[in-house]
Amino acid sequence: QVHLVESGGGLVQAGGSLNLTCEASGRNPTNYVLGWFRQAPGKEREYVSAITWSGGYSYYADSVEGRFTISRDNAKNTVTLQMNSLKPEDTAVYYCVADEAIVMIVKVAQPTYWGQGTQVTVSS
Repeated sequence: QVHLVESGGGLVQAGGSLNLTCEASGRNPTNYVLGWFRQAPGKEREYVSAITWSGGYSYYADSVEGRFTISRDNAKNTVTLQMNSLKPEDTAVYYCVADEAIVMIVKVAQPTYWGQGTQVTVSS
């Protein structure tokens, strides 16, 4: 089992930047694909980004491609989402997720493990 704790959310103006960090703990967290989902008010949760256990491959939703960057540090068991050029439509609760299979995050959108979420608010 993997336990995920997010940090770094907050309020930022449009065009600004924020970094979200997730710390993973539990049984062999470095064996898991890590990623991020988000849920805006009144909307369903949506996939944002994912990174393989080695950090060699990263994936992004079209809505954030070119603005967000995902990275991981296996020595610290952390994954970071660097968010630039933020837009009001990026406002959401952001969730760190983990699964052994990347398809469960990127395609099926049903990862096994979820963090508690952190709020990101982008003002116009």
